[in-house]
Amino acid sequence: MTVETTQDGFLDRRLLLDQPRRGFRAGHDSVLLAAAVPALSGQSVLELGSGVGVASLCLAARVADLRILGVELDSNLVALANGNAARNGFGTTAGFVIGDARDFAPAEAPFDHVFFNPPFHPMSGQSSPNAARDRAMRDIDDALVQWTAHATTLLQDGGTITVIMRADRVEEWCASAQGAMRVTPLLARAGEPPKRVIARLTPGGEASLISQPPFVLHQDDGKPTEAAEAILRHGAAFP
Repeated sequence: MTVETTQDGFLDRRLLLDQPRRGFRAGHDSVLLAAAVPALSGQSVLELGSGVGVASLCLAARVADLRILGVELDSNLVALANGNAARNGFGTTAGFVIGDARDFAPAEAPFDHVFFNPPFHPMSGQSSPNAARDRAMRDIDDALVQWTAHATTLLQDGGTITVIMRADRVEEWCASAQGAMRVTPLLARAGEPPKRVIARLTPGGEASLISQPPFVLHQDDGKPTEAAEAILRHGAAFP
């Protein structure tokens, strides 16, 4: 099936990526997630629910010499992701395959890091008439918990899981995960309640939960903060 696409720039247009015109479209959340993965050159990384590869390719642009694998259920998105990787010079760094994130068992496992942007909204949330968008946004299969549990089986000892999620789902995630956890609230502006958080889990470590200082995305005038600009435009790592 032919998918109508747009070509969108990320990291100040260092990356030009095709994604569907309709349905779920990656944006700032994917860039922030990639910035938060603590990968080092030479390591292996797995993205669950990789879509058209935005987060994986933003990570590849920041950290040289990674081995990145993305798994995605939608074959159309996998084709776009592999095309995006090749066109942007990461065809030998990042590859994308069809699979279900809940039980994917790649030969490349174990990985140094696993990361994902799971469906955000609970099953009771309003459904989308676009089936692909609904699958990407509404957590009808308890993906947040199931993907986290499965990711722990795919990690090297001392490896990490990095997730971006709705702030109101942190308690649920913390209750289901085991290990050392860090949670950073993302604020649209200083003083506002967080809508998203970035969370990192190191399974197997001593159980703990560290709440990091909030990360503020916008100044009062709506312009990005200096820290946000460094990530979204210049590909810096998450602090």
